[in-house]
Amino acid sequence: MKRAVIVGAGVGGLTTAIALRAIGWKVSIYERWPEVVAEGTALGIQPGVQAGLASLGLGEDLHERTVPYRQAQIRRPDGRRLADLPLERIERRAGTPVRMLSRASLIEMLLRQVDPATISTGVEITDPSALRVCHDLVIGADGVRSAVRQAFFGGVTRPRYAGIVAWRGVIKGYEPRHYGETWGHGQMFGMTPQAPGVTNWYAAVRTPEGNDESLDDLRARFANWHDPIPRVLAEAGDGAVLRHEVYELAPPPASYVTGNVALIGDAAHAMAPALGQGACQALLDAIELADRLHASAGDVAQALRSYDARRRPAAQRIVTASRWMTRLAVAGRLTGARDILMRLLPA
Repeated sequence: MKRAVIVGAGVGGLTTAIALRAIGWKVSIYERWPEVVAEGTALGIQPGVQAGLASLGLGEDLHERTVPYRQAQIRRPDGRRLADLPLERIERRAGTPVRMLSRASLIEMLLRQVDPATISTGVEITDPSALRVCHDLVIGADGVRSAVRQAFFGGVTRPRYAGIVAWRGVIKGYEPRHYGETWGHGQMFGMTPQAPGVTNWYAAVRTPEGNDESLDDLRARFANWHDPIPRVLAEAGDGAVLRHEVYELAPPPASYVTGNVALIGDAAHAMAPALGQGACQALLDAIELADRLHASAGDVAQALRSYDARRRPAAQRIVTASRWMTRLAVAGRLTGARDILMRLLPA
């Protein structure tokens, strides 16, 4: 039986463990936090990812935990509509809608399928090279500041501040008339469903790295925007709001594999948040990696080459698209021209 070690017990790491176990691998997971972190707000699960999770036996559980996301618009701060998001087109093409769920619910769903004995928490990997000695495969699923990437892929690729801070929260007992995003000057605000009676909200603002703005500062930024944005932020509690600076990887890794080591998720392609694709891309990495290993009949090197050839171009296209969409959404200049362009473009 082949053995794999996964560094990181987030969405990508847990999904990889499930997928590898399904093809007969023995898996160990190391997580540096004292427990598996299940915080976070809504994630949009694309139809292709839904199919991948269904192939792992998680389709029914996923459907029960999620709500469909079918219509949304992009607006100006005064409430004027600019464009529709392409949710209806996605549903027509795929035959199923994008579905929303909380990250905490997704982590809980994945943990139910992982043997607790395979997860070691509170473990800081200081010498990743030692993991190669007794494992056929080492998987770096340890995020944007990946120790695995630093150890095996050199220091050329590093986290780079994307110029924005992301805020996230939920409002219970409220569902807005319209979901979607509002784009302004240097900042944007969005709302999606998360569960029946639960609305997910998020904001992105241009600000210097290290600028420690408070929730009150955020409220002031959006005080004159259209309803219900000020009302939603007024109801947000400090303890329930998440704030983090956004980092990308620059330059992109030249490969996601080296020797018997593979990168997945943010360790391979941390990206700006505009397309909401971070979790989906990690899930696709995990499923594709296991598929390539299964198809290779035990040839790990061949499987990893195939994984890199399939996933790296696709993921990096999403990284680029997300970067440009984020720049549009929080543009600091020429917002009038941007708004005209958005009104002219199809969904």
